[in-house]
Amino acid sequence: MILGAGVMGVGITTLALGFGLPVTLVDVDEDTLALARKKIRQQLKLAQIMGTLPADTAHGELVTTVSVEEGAEATVVIEAVTELADVKAAALAKVSALVSPGTPVVTNTSSIPVDELADSVTRPEDFIGTHFMNPPYLIPMVEVIRGRRTGATAEATLKSALERLGRKPLVVNDNPGFVTSRVLHPMINDAVRVVQEGTAPPETVDALFEGCLGHRTGPLRTADLIGLDNLADSLRVLYERTGDEGCKPNELLLEKIREGNLGQKSGRGFYEYGGQPS
Repeated sequence: MILGAGVMGVGITTLALGFGLPVTLVDVDEDTLALARKKIRQQLKLAQIMGTLPADTAHGELVTTVSVEEGAEATVVIEAVTELADVKAAALAKVSALVSPGTPVVTNTSSIPVDELADSVTRPEDFIGTHFMNPPYLIPMVEVIRGRRTGATAEATLKSALERLGRKPLVVNDNPGFVTSRVLHPMINDAVRVVQEGTAPPETVDALFEGCLGHRTGPLRTADLIGLDNLADSLRVLYERTGDEGCKPNELLLEKIREGNLGQKSGRGFYEYGGQPS
C-alpha cells in the first residue's frame, strides 16, 4: 500500500507495478487518483522504453482508493504524502493501527527525522524511513533511514522488498535531512542565491557543475526536478531542526513558488519545459 498519489507516490507505484507487484494506492481525492492512474500508465511506458523495468514481467494490479482500509492486508506500507510533519503523522497513525503487527510501515521523506514521526505510530519497532530519489523507477539507489526504535526485522524486510524492486538500499542513521538532503539542499539553496545575486544565470551555474564537477545535472535543474515547493519544505525542516542559516529558503526560491513556478511539474521553474531558463 502506498499513501499519497503525488509525484513520489506515483513514481514508487510505477516502480512496484513494473516489477509485477500489486499496489493499493490511497489518496483523499478521487480527481488526484484519476490523474495518478494516467501518469502511472505514461511512466510505465517511458520506463519500459528506457529499459529500467524488467521487460519479461507482467505489470502488477493497481487498485486506487480513498479508503485506507482497502490496503489493510498489505505486506509493506509506504507513506508518501506531502512533506509536512503533521500531515505525515496523521496518515501514519491511521495506517499503523490498521495493518498487522510485523508489517513494515515506511515513511518516504527527504528531511523529517524518523524518530520524530515514530511517536505517531502504533509500533515504532515496525517503523522505518526511505528517501527515494525522483523518479524512483530510474534511480536504482535508495537511502534507508533507521530510527532509534526501528527493529531489525523491519529493516531486513524493507531491504528485501527494495532488492525485489531492483533497488540498492543504503542504510543511514537518523538525523534531519539524513545524508543526501542535508548536503544537497543547502547547496541548491546557495546556487539559487548565486542566481539572485546576479553572478550567473541558471544555465551557466548548471553547466559549471556538470562540466567542472561531474554532476549529471546542475543544482537548478535538480531543484526543478525535485519541485521548488518540495525543496522549500525540506529546507524549512532542516532550518527549524538544525538552526543552520544556510537552510533558510532563499527569497528567489520563495518568489517562484508564490508565482506558481514549481519546476517540471508546473512547466516552469528555473527553466521552462522543455528548455529555456526562466
